[in-house]
Amino acid sequence: MIGFRETTTSNAGTGRLALAAPVAGPRAIDFEALQRAARDLLRALGADVDAESLRETPRRVADAYAELLTPQPFRATTFPNEDGYDQLIVARAIPFHSLCMHHLLPFHGVAHIGYLPGERIIGLSKLGRVVELFARDLQIQERLTTQIAGWLQRELEPRGVGVLLEAEHLCMSLRGVQKLGAKTMTSALHGLVRDDARTRQEFLALTSRTTHEQ
Repeated sequence: MIGFRETTTSNAGTGRLALAAPVAGPRAIDFEALQRAARDLLRALGADVDAESLRETPRRVADAYAELLTPQPFRATTFPNEDGYDQLIVARAIPFHSLCMHHLLPFHGVAHIGYLPGERIIGLSKLGRVVELFARDLQIQERLTTQIAGWLQRELEPRGVGVLLEAEHLCMSLRGVQKLGAKTMTSALHGLVRDDARTRQEFLALTSRTTHEQ
């Protein structure tokens, strides 16, 4: 799994931004080996790899998998919670896509993220970045959910975190039972979002609507 360890610097006294820089390198992808593997797969499927329409397919496959498995590094901007905000902060319906490690088929959906801030809050756009950080990997939805929640718990030290993912898996929609449109829901709750019934209910209520509802 590709990952970036983030560290935060407290500037509560100055009101300045605290920036967290990624320190890990990207996944090592062997493009030549990947192209050979794609060509071999086409041959195994009975395709004419020398046909003009398939000649560039191995390269395109290599490029596509490299893109799907390489998140963009980012700086996790946090701010001192100077106003002492103590209510839920929720970002709904963050789109994501990932790659099922069991079938190498995509799954896609939306992530709902909420947290009860402690001493610091995070820039809202960075919540989407955190989702992408862990989604661009060979994944299962359950692990993806807990990784996002764990990152926020470690880096922000909030009073509570809630992550809810809903996704459609092509390995279920296009093969096997072929149930098009079926959604899988997973959640990870920490702190007061898990232990306090009122806060848990508020988080679930705020994230219960689908992206198609107004």
